[in-house]
Amino acid sequence: MTSQPAAAERQRDADRTRAEILEVAQREFARRGYAGARVDEIAELMRTTKRMIYYYFGSKEQLYIAVLEKAYTEVRKAERLVDVEHLAPVEAIRTLAELTFDHHDAHREFIKLVAIENIHRAEHIRKSEVLANLGTPVLDLIGRILDAGTASGDFVTEADAIDVHMMISSFCFFRVANQHTFGALFGRDMTAPEHRARLRRTVGEMVVAYLRGAGSPDRDAR
Repeated sequence: MTSQPAAAERQRDADRTRAEILEVAQREFARRGYAGARVDEIAELMRTTKRMIYYYFGSKEQLYIAVLEKAYTEVRKAERLVDVEHLAPVEAIRTLAELTFDHHDAHREFIKLVAIENIHRAEHIRKSEVLANLGTPVLDLIGRILDAGTASGDFVTEADAIDVHMMISSFCFFRVANQHTFGALFGRDMTAPEHRARLRRTVGEMVVAYLRGAGSPDRDAR
């Protein structure tokens, strides 16, 4: 009979191996894309076998989907750090915007993976049960912030949670994803350290100004 401690140790080893495969695979998919990444090269970097990777993930596509699930789950975990219950609405939405900025800045492979999956028209994300409802928590979070801001009078714009999420994500995503083309065209590296604090502050102030109605025709007329 197998002892419980031995079974638990084997499970820990399996979880550790799976996590290590995902780390290496994420780097390779981000670097080479879905089509360009090769499982045998991932296995070589892991100093394991292709057969072992298929044992854990079944196929290259399933490995790629698992990488996407890991990447998106991490950003959703970061978003849940915003303590809506103990922050005023303005501070809560600013904090969420700045936290998103920090995450995208620190996890640039995530940006590459999202860009790659858009090239594939999200065909792999659509196959994931894990990712099917993963966007709901952040929309619920933003919705609660918007409701609180409307109730307090801080927010006057009738905003949609998806629109606000897109506003925050697009700024943070563009800065990293388009750094090379933007730099070539305008001579500015948006990811350079000297611009970081200003741009981080900008994304928070941008969404706050929108929700407060700053610059809107109705507000200017008052």
